[in-house]
Amino acid sequence: MKNAQVYLIGAGPGSLELLTLGAVRSIGLADAILIDDLVNPDVLGFAKDCAQIIHVGKRGGCNSTPQAFIHKQMISLARAGKVVARIKGGDPFMFGRGGEELQALRQAGISVSVISGITSGMAVTAALNIPLTHRNYTHGVTFVTGHTQGKEEPNWQALAATGTTLVIYMGMSNLGHIVQQLIANGLSADMPAAAIQNGTLPNQRQVVTTLGQLESMVVAEKMASPAIVVIGEVVQFAEMTKHVSQRLAA
Repeated sequence: MKNAQVYLIGAGPGSLELLTLGAVRSIGLADAILIDDLVNPDVLGFAKDCAQIIHVGKRGGCNSTPQAFIHKQMISLARAGKVVARIKGGDPFMFGRGGEELQALRQAGISVSVISGITSGMAVTAALNIPLTHRNYTHGVTFVTGHTQGKEEPNWQALAATGTTLVIYMGMSNLGHIVQQLIANGLSADMPAAAIQNGTLPNQRQVVTTLGQLESMVVAEKMASPAIVVIGEVVQFAEMTKHVSQRLAA
């Protein structure tokens, strides 16, 4: 128990090139690895040959491993004297339940090291050359989840009034409602907007359009999760390639 150690590791949005040196080192130290479905499986190439690999699926719209089970597994493995790596997509503390896992491990007396990862909301937009902040267009950026527990949801009225770039995680299944709420609360239907699926990976797909047309474009392109939605004037900087559907007014 004295040497019990868990690393909460952010693996970034997908591309191995965005994996940090700290993540590589920590994965290589692990005796047991709990890895999410959305993590690029190639990160396991940095693990020891003898490392125990446990897949703990977390994917929107699909059956997921119960969070309590993941907590129990990490605690049990650490108490058995194993160095444990818990690998999560993006950053563990950005809509990744890393805070919940940190709490559970601390309450069990387990030593925890957090290895930050590049969150998808930053890396995926950058892959399309969208600057989340630009002093001539916006004074800030707001990260928000489009999928919440129970009947609670973000305050779309307040978000529409911020004047910041909006980056929405896990919003694809609720996209129509989100668009409707933002427009109803004062955001222009002509505001530039984009949805980016499988960002930073070879199979990345995206649409760049306006807020009012976003849902119909996503449906037409048959896009789905995992995806990031970004809304704001800075979207006009998106690099236009043959893979980008451009619908912005000239």
